[in-house]
Amino acid sequence: MQSIKENIRLVEEKVCAAAQRSGRKQEDVLLLAVSKTKPVETIREAVECGLTSLGENKVQEIMEKYEPMGPGVHWHLIGHLQTNKVKYIIDKVDMIHSVDSLRLAEEIDKRGAAKDIVMPVLIEVNMADEESKFGVKPEEVETLLRQLSSMSYICVKGLMTVAPFVEDPEENRVYFRKMRELLVDMNAKKIDNIIMDQLSMGMTGDYEVAIEEGATIVRVGTGIFGERYYPDRG
Repeated sequence: MQSIKENIRLVEEKVCAAAQRSGRKQEDVLLLAVSKTKPVETIREAVECGLTSLGENKVQEIMEKYEPMGPGVHWHLIGHLQTNKVKYIIDKVDMIHSVDSLRLAEEIDKRGAAKDIVMPVLIEVNMADEESKFGVKPEEVETLLRQLSSMSYICVKGLMTVAPFVEDPEENRVYFRKMRELLVDMNAKKIDNIIMDQLSMGMTGDYEVAIEEGATIVRVGTGIFGERYYPDRG
Protein backbone atom coordinates (compact mmCIF):
# COMPACT_ATOMS: atom_id res chain seq x y z
CA MET A 1 0.00 0.00 0.00
CA GLN A 2 1.37 3.40 -0.97
CA SER A 3 1.90 6.05 1.67
CA ILE A 4 -0.18 9.21 1.76
CA LYS A 5 2.97 11.16 0.89
CA GLU A 6 3.49 9.03 -2.23
CA ASN A 7 -0.20 9.28 -3.16
CA ILE A 8 -0.02 13.09 -2.94
CA ARG A 9 3.11 13.17 -5.10
CA LEU A 10 1.39 11.12 -7.81
CA VAL A 11 -1.82 13.18 -7.69
CA GLU A 12 0.13 16.45 -7.82
CA GLU A 13 2.07 15.22 -10.85
CA LYS A 14 -1.19 14.43 -12.64
CA VAL A 15 -2.70 17.78 -11.64
CA CYS A 16 0.37 19.56 -12.99
CA ALA A 17 0.30 17.66 -16.29
CA ALA A 18 -3.45 18.22 -16.77
CA ALA A 19 -3.09 21.93 -15.96
CA GLN A 20 -0.34 22.24 -18.56
CA ARG A 21 -2.55 20.50 -21.13
CA SER A 22 -5.19 23.17 -20.48
CA GLY A 23 -2.65 25.97 -20.86
CA ARG A 24 -2.36 26.66 -17.14
CA LYS A 25 0.03 26.04 -14.24
CA GLN A 26 -0.30 23.63 -11.33
CA GLU A 27 -0.87 26.52 -8.92
CA ASP A 28 -3.95 27.56 -10.92
CA VAL A 29 -5.72 24.45 -9.58
CA LEU A 30 -6.50 23.94 -5.89
CA LEU A 31 -6.11 20.32 -4.81
CA LEU A 32 -8.74 19.88 -2.12
CA ALA A 33 -8.05 16.84 0.06
CA VAL A 34 -11.41 15.24 0.84
CA SER A 35 -10.97 13.99 4.39
CA LYS A 36 -14.45 12.60 5.10
CA THR A 37 -14.49 9.55 7.40
CA LYS A 38 -10.73 9.91 7.96
CA PRO A 39 -9.28 10.32 11.48
CA VAL A 40 -7.30 13.40 12.47
CA GLU A 41 -3.97 11.49 12.57
CA THR A 42 -4.39 10.45 8.94
CA ILE A 43 -5.46 13.92 7.81
CA ARG A 44 -2.50 15.46 9.60
CA GLU A 45 -0.17 13.43 7.39
CA ALA A 46 -1.63 15.11 4.32
CA VAL A 47 -1.46 18.56 5.91
CA GLU A 48 2.21 17.99 6.78
CA CYS A 49 2.78 17.22 3.09
CA GLY A 50 1.41 20.65 2.22
CA LEU A 51 -2.29 19.95 1.57
CA THR A 52 -3.79 22.51 3.92
CA SER A 53 -7.17 22.80 2.14
CA LEU A 54 -9.56 20.09 3.33
CA GLY A 55 -13.03 19.19 2.06
CA GLU A 56 -15.72 17.62 4.22
CA ASN A 57 -19.20 16.46 3.28
CA LYS A 58 -20.75 16.75 6.71
CA VAL A 59 -20.96 19.59 9.21
CA GLN A 60 -20.54 17.13 12.06
CA GLU A 61 -17.14 16.00 10.78
CA ILE A 62 -15.89 19.57 10.49
CA MET A 63 -17.06 20.22 14.05
CA GLU A 64 -15.25 17.14 15.34
CA LYS A 65 -11.99 17.83 13.50
CA TYR A 66 -11.81 21.62 13.62
CA GLU A 67 -10.10 22.06 17.00
CA PRO A 68 -7.90 18.92 16.87
CA MET A 69 -6.51 19.99 13.47
CA GLY A 70 -5.80 23.48 14.80
CA PRO A 71 -4.91 26.64 12.84
CA GLY A 72 -3.43 26.73 9.36
CA VAL A 73 -6.10 24.48 7.85
CA HIS A 74 -8.64 25.76 5.33
CA TRP A 75 -11.94 23.89 5.57
CA HIS A 76 -14.39 23.62 2.67
CA LEU A 77 -17.93 22.27 3.06
CA ILE A 78 -18.52 20.28 -0.13
CA GLY A 79 -21.57 18.19 0.77
CA HIS A 80 -25.27 19.02 1.00
CA LEU A 81 -25.85 21.65 3.68
CA GLN A 82 -29.06 21.85 5.70
CA THR A 83 -30.14 25.33 6.70
CA ASN A 84 -30.30 24.45 10.40
CA LYS A 85 -26.57 23.59 10.40
CA VAL A 86 -25.21 26.76 8.77
CA LYS A 87 -24.75 28.41 12.18
CA TYR A 88 -22.23 25.76 13.24
CA ILE A 89 -19.77 26.31 10.40
CA ILE A 90 -20.21 29.94 9.35
CA ASP A 91 -17.04 30.92 11.22
CA LYS A 92 -15.12 27.71 10.49
CA VAL A 93 -15.08 27.21 6.71
CA ASP A 94 -13.34 29.16 3.95
CA MET A 95 -15.94 28.24 1.35
CA ILE A 96 -19.29 26.50 0.94
CA HIS A 97 -19.40 24.61 -2.36
CA SER A 98 -23.00 23.40 -2.23
CA VAL A 99 -25.44 26.32 -2.33
CA ASP A 100 -28.46 24.91 -4.16
CA SER A 101 -31.42 27.02 -3.02
CA LEU A 102 -32.44 30.56 -2.17
CA ARG A 103 -33.46 29.37 1.30
CA LEU A 104 -29.97 28.09 2.07
CA ALA A 105 -28.37 31.25 0.70
CA GLU A 106 -30.63 33.41 2.87
CA GLU A 107 -29.57 31.46 5.95
CA ILE A 108 -25.87 31.79 5.08
CA ASP A 109 -26.39 35.53 4.54
CA LYS A 110 -28.20 35.85 7.88
CA ARG A 111 -25.58 33.90 9.85
CA GLY A 112 -22.80 35.77 8.06
CA ALA A 113 -24.35 39.09 9.07
CA ALA A 114 -24.51 37.98 12.71
CA LYS A 115 -20.77 37.24 12.72
CA ASP A 116 -19.76 39.94 10.21
CA ILE A 117 -18.40 37.27 7.85
CA VAL A 118 -18.76 37.46 4.07
CA MET A 119 -18.93 33.80 3.03
CA PRO A 120 -17.46 32.72 -0.33
CA VAL A 121 -19.86 30.24 -1.94
CA LEU A 122 -20.27 28.18 -5.09
CA ILE A 123 -23.59 27.35 -6.73
CA GLU A 124 -24.05 23.58 -7.01
CA VAL A 125 -25.29 22.58 -10.46
CA ASN A 126 -26.81 19.18 -11.24
CA MET A 127 -25.33 19.21 -14.73
CA ALA A 128 -26.05 15.54 -15.50
CA ASP A 129 -29.64 15.82 -14.20
CA GLU A 130 -29.23 12.87 -11.84
CA GLU A 131 -32.17 12.29 -9.50
CA SER A 132 -29.86 11.16 -6.70
CA LYS A 133 -27.82 14.38 -6.75
CA PHE A 134 -28.42 17.79 -5.25
CA GLY A 135 -27.95 21.02 -7.17
CA VAL A 136 -29.95 23.39 -9.33
CA LYS A 137 -30.61 22.72 -12.99
CA PRO A 138 -28.37 24.67 -15.40
CA GLU A 139 -31.33 26.75 -16.58
CA GLU A 140 -32.06 27.80 -12.96
CA VAL A 141 -28.59 29.18 -12.25
CA GLU A 142 -29.18 32.68 -13.58
CA THR A 143 -32.30 33.18 -11.46
CA LEU A 144 -30.49 32.07 -8.31
CA LEU A 145 -27.49 34.28 -9.08
CA ARG A 146 -29.75 37.31 -9.47
CA GLN A 147 -31.38 36.52 -6.12
CA LEU A 148 -27.99 36.20 -4.42
CA SER A 149 -26.47 39.30 -6.02
CA SER A 150 -28.10 41.64 -3.49
CA MET A 151 -26.95 39.70 -0.40
CA SER A 152 -24.24 41.48 1.58
CA TYR A 153 -22.73 38.49 3.37
CA ILE A 154 -22.43 36.07 0.45
CA CYS A 155 -19.81 36.29 -2.28
CA VAL A 156 -20.50 33.97 -5.22
CA LYS A 157 -17.13 32.75 -6.48
CA GLY A 158 -18.24 30.22 -9.07
CA LEU A 159 -19.95 26.90 -9.75
CA MET A 160 -19.64 23.33 -8.49
CA THR A 161 -20.86 19.98 -9.79
CA VAL A 162 -20.71 16.34 -8.78
CA ALA A 163 -20.38 14.41 -12.04
CA PRO A 164 -21.78 10.87 -12.46
CA PHE A 165 -19.77 7.93 -11.15
CA VAL A 166 -18.33 6.35 -14.29
CA GLU A 167 -15.66 3.81 -15.16
CA ASP A 168 -14.35 5.91 -18.06
CA PRO A 169 -13.64 9.54 -17.04
CA GLU A 170 -14.02 10.62 -20.67
CA GLU A 171 -17.78 10.10 -20.24
CA ASN A 172 -17.84 13.08 -17.88
CA ARG A 173 -15.94 15.44 -20.19
CA VAL A 174 -19.20 16.71 -21.68
CA TYR A 175 -20.51 17.74 -18.24
CA PHE A 176 -17.27 19.50 -17.29
CA ARG A 177 -17.25 21.33 -20.61
CA LYS A 178 -20.85 22.43 -20.09
CA MET A 179 -19.96 23.72 -16.64
CA ARG A 180 -17.20 25.85 -18.11
CA GLU A 181 -19.57 27.17 -20.78
CA LEU A 182 -22.19 27.93 -18.12
CA LEU A 183 -19.67 29.92 -16.09
CA VAL A 184 -18.70 31.95 -19.16
CA ASP A 185 -22.36 32.52 -20.06
CA MET A 186 -23.26 33.70 -16.56
CA ASN A 187 -20.32 36.10 -16.39
CA ALA A 188 -21.33 37.51 -19.77
CA LYS A 189 -24.67 38.57 -18.28
CA LYS A 190 -22.83 41.01 -16.01
CA ILE A 191 -25.10 40.47 -13.01
CA ASP A 192 -24.40 43.04 -10.27
CA ASN A 193 -21.82 41.83 -7.72
CA ILE A 194 -21.34 38.50 -9.51
CA ILE A 195 -17.87 37.86 -10.95
CA MET A 196 -17.13 34.14 -10.99
CA ASP A 197 -13.78 32.47 -11.65
CA GLN A 198 -14.01 29.17 -9.74
CA LEU A 199 -15.08 25.77 -11.05
CA SER A 200 -15.15 23.03 -8.42
CA MET A 201 -15.43 19.79 -10.38
CA GLY A 202 -13.64 16.50 -10.70
CA MET A 203 -12.90 13.83 -8.10
CA THR A 204 -10.47 10.92 -7.79
CA GLY A 205 -11.76 9.13 -10.88
CA ASP A 206 -11.98 12.06 -13.28
CA TYR A 207 -10.07 15.09 -11.97
CA GLU A 208 -7.60 15.09 -14.87
CA VAL A 209 -10.39 15.45 -17.42
CA ALA A 210 -12.03 18.11 -15.22
CA ILE A 211 -8.81 20.13 -15.14
CA GLU A 212 -8.44 19.85 -18.91
CA GLU A 213 -11.92 21.37 -19.18
CA GLY A 214 -11.21 24.24 -16.80
CA ALA A 215 -11.58 23.05 -13.19
CA THR A 216 -9.92 25.38 -10.68
CA ILE A 217 -10.71 23.16 -7.66
CA VAL A 218 -10.59 19.36 -7.68
CA ARG A 219 -11.90 17.28 -4.78
CA VAL A 220 -9.71 14.22 -4.25
CA GLY A 221 -10.23 11.80 -1.37
CA THR A 222 -9.55 8.17 -2.31
CA GLY A 223 -6.61 9.15 -4.51
CA ILE A 224 -4.90 10.67 -1.46
CA PHE A 225 -6.13 8.69 1.54
CA GLY A 226 -7.04 5.34 -0.03
CA GLU A 227 -10.43 3.64 0.23
CA ARG A 228 -12.82 5.07 2.79
CA TYR A 229 -13.78 3.18 5.90
CA TYR A 230 -17.40 3.34 7.02
CA PRO A 231 -17.51 1.81 10.52
CA ASP A 232 -21.32 1.83 10.60
CA ARG A 233 -21.51 -0.37 7.51
CA GLY A 234 -19.93 -3.43 9.11
